[in-house]
Amino acid sequence: MIAELNEFLEEQTTGLAELARRLRQSRAAVARKAAAASAARVRSLNGRVRNLARSGVRLTSISQATAQSLIELQAEIVTDALTDAAEQMQRIVFTSNVRDLAREQAGVLQAAQQRIVNDIARAVTILKGAAVDVRKVASGATAAEPVAPKKPVRRKARSKVARKARKASKAKRPVRTAKAKARAKSGKRRARKT
Repeated sequence: MIAELNEFLEEQTTGLAELARRLRQSRAAVARKAAAASAARVRSLNGRVRNLARSGVRLTSISQATAQSLIELQAEIVTDALTDAAEQMQRIVFTSNVRDLAREQAGVLQAAQQRIVNDIARAVTILKGAAVDVRKVASGATAAEPVAPKKPVRRKARSKVARKARKASKAKRPVRTAKAKARAKSGKRRARKT
């Protein structure tokens, strides 16, 4: 019986050692695969980061050009308004009666209204051009290749050695007799009472 018990323990020890060895190897293999997949995903981000950086540079240049155009337009508007005001004051100097002054004022107001409409149209044209450029940059940035979705990890079935070890451990377990079961129960009862 001792020989059988030693043989059983020996089989269990070799089975567990083999199982532990395979588990270590499979963990290392899974870790290597995960590291390789992560490295590939990180490398694929390089292109996206470059595209994003280029898009940022383009957007910055678009916003600067738009701001420059709007500032130039504003400068022209202020210059035109000051020039018109100076001309109007000059006309007032040479008018002889109120009727001529009123006629001049009506003409100046109509010219100012037309100038405001033209200036608004120019500002809208500048902003539309900027919006078209921004759309081009945005469509170029989103056209980058998406990262491939992560594939699910499939686990291998248990190895033959592990199955054999489990069968061997079940087959060689000593069968408890009714007397042994009764002794085990009575031992638990005694322990509870004390």
